[in-house]
Order: sequence, then C-alpha cells, then structure tokens
Amino acid sequence: MDVKKIALLIGALMVAVVTAVMAKNMFTGASAPEAKAAAAPQGPKILVAKKALPVGTIVDAESFTYQPWPKDLVQNAYYQEGQPDAGMDQLLGTVVRNPVTAGQPLTRGNLVGPQDRGFLAAALAPGMRAVTIPMPDRTAGVAGFVFPGDRVDVVLTQQVEGGGDGPALKVSETIVRNLRVLALDQRVDSKDKDGKVQIVKPDTVTVEATPRIAEKIAVAQTLGTLSFSLRSLSDTTAELERAVASGQIKLPQGASPAEERKMLLAIASQPIDTGSTYTTGGDVSRFQRRTVPAKPASSGGTVSVSMPAPASAGVGPSGTGPVQSAGPTVRIARGNNVSYVPVGAR
Repeated sequence: MDVKKIALLIGALMVAVVTAVMAKNMFTGASAPEAKAAAAPQGPKILVAKKALPVGTIVDAESFTYQPWPKDLVQNAYYQEGQPDAGMDQLLGTVVRNPVTAGQPLTRGNLVGPQDRGFLAAALAPGMRAVTIPMPDRTAGVAGFVFPGDRVDVVLTQQVEGGGDGPALKVSETIVRNLRVLALDQRVDSKDKDGKVQIVKPDTVTVEATPRIAEKIAVAQTLGTLSFSLRSLSDTTAELERAVASGQIKLPQGASPAEERKMLLAIASQPIDTGSTYTTGGDVSRFQRRTVPAKPASSGGTVSVSMPAPASAGVGPSGTGPVQSAGPTVRIARGNNVSYVPVGAR
C-alpha cells in the first residue's frame, strides 16, 4: 500500500477519535444536574393513629405511634412527644370519643380517660347500656382471667324450692351470651404502669348490654348467683357463619365486600339472649333431682288410704252408702263431705 494513503488513513482515524471525545464532553457538560431529594424538615413528633379507631375503641399500644410532623403545622391540641400528658402510659386505656382515621393526628378532644366525665358513656356502642354485676365470692370471674375487651357469657345458678317435699331443684342456666367486658372494678386496662398484665379478681364487673338484657341481668341478681364463662375469640365467628348459612342473617344484594364485612362485624358484636341452655343437679349427680318438687295431687281436701271394710254388706261411714267391695278403699274428704272409693278387690 502507498505510504501516503496509510498516512491519510491514520490521520482520519485520529481526527475521528478527537471529534468523538470533544462531542462527548460537550454533551456531558450541557446536561442538567441530577435532582436530589430535599431532606424533609424534622419537626416535633406527634401522636398519630396507626389504624382506624371508631367511636368507643379502648386504646392500646397498637392503636397509635409517634411520627415527625412539620413544625408549622403542629397545633396545641396535638399530643407531642415529651409532654407530661402525652406518654404511652397515660394514654393506654383511654377511649376514642370521635372517630379517627389511620394516619390522623390524635387530639385531646378525641380521647377521654377513665377519670374524665363521660368516659363510660364514650365506651358504649350506640343503643347499648353499661351494667355492673357484683362478684360476691371473687371467684366468678374465671379466676381473674377476664380482662376488659373480652367476651363472656353470664350463668345464673339458683335453687327452685317448688311446693312439695324433698330437696330443692338446683340448676344453672346461661341467660345471656357474647357480652363485652368494659371494666373490672374501676379498671379499664389489664396492664400496670410497667406494661405488664395484671391478674386481678374483681369485686365488680361492668359489661355492655342492650336495654332488655340489662333488665334480665337486674332480675337475675335477685334469683341467685351470677358467674361468667369466658368465650373463645372464634366462637362469635362460628355462630355468625351458622346464622348466615341458616338464613337468619340476610346480606343485602349488591353490597361491596367492605360493606358486608362492616355489617357482619356489627352483628357479631351484639349480645345474645336467646337459645339459652341449662343443667340441673340430676344431670350432674344421680343423688340430685331433675325436676321441681311437685305439689300434692288433691285440691281442696285430703287423701288417705283406708283398710277394707268387713266382707258383709253394710252401710259406709258417715252414711255414704253401702260398701260393695272387700278390697282396699280410698277415703276422700272434701270439707264435710266424705266418700270412699274402692281401688281394687279380689
């Protein structure tokens, strides 16, 4: 190859390389600088809801958290970290007075404490009543393992005397089911200041009930002794599924899954005063009875069994007529009238 042509080719390659480098540097310098996210202003930490809190919710440690908030948007009604009345210990056990959405800051008007006026009224669901039941022997609360927020059944134990001879009928009956426990004595939280669960045998238990169930509980306290049986968390769901399957609960057509879930949760939280069960002393021990002692069979008189009269025909006592049978007879007295009734003869 000619030396001149080789020199021209090498020169062209060098010019191309220099041009490419210059073009790259020119475009790189002209490009816009990379955008960097501005650091969020670190304001004071305030209390916000971690989940939706409907009216009547008893606040626990999973209900809220502290989150940084822009300083210019902080209001005096917010709970700020470090304030004397904004600690976790002070707010546990309070009740939501107004509905709070997830992520919404909690204000002092949203929560009401056990010592505040209207606390128990805020804890009640619409249309419900608070009923306090005394626990005289301090053992009827499932040995102290019933806590606020649990669901219980109420059992009435009594003795039915009847009108006859013999021991009274002893019976226990589940009169109402699925009651929500609001407080034990005057405690609405099961934890102490250190956050540990306290097992306490209460003197009184306050439950949430409908007006009719409140009346039944008031009457039941005069009949015998009331005790509680703790319900499993899955019991309410199972009963609800059976009610839906049997047609007792009808879901509206065209409702969204969220609407159906909301309605089912509302139904599942309702107390139940139907379908009660009972157990008598005879169901527990063969030496106890299953029925109430019955009254005497006669009405308005006395019944006695007499021995047979002589075989010869004669006149019955008190001029009631001849005795025709030599078998046993029953003497029946109704006031001044006395009669003899044969009960069998050979």
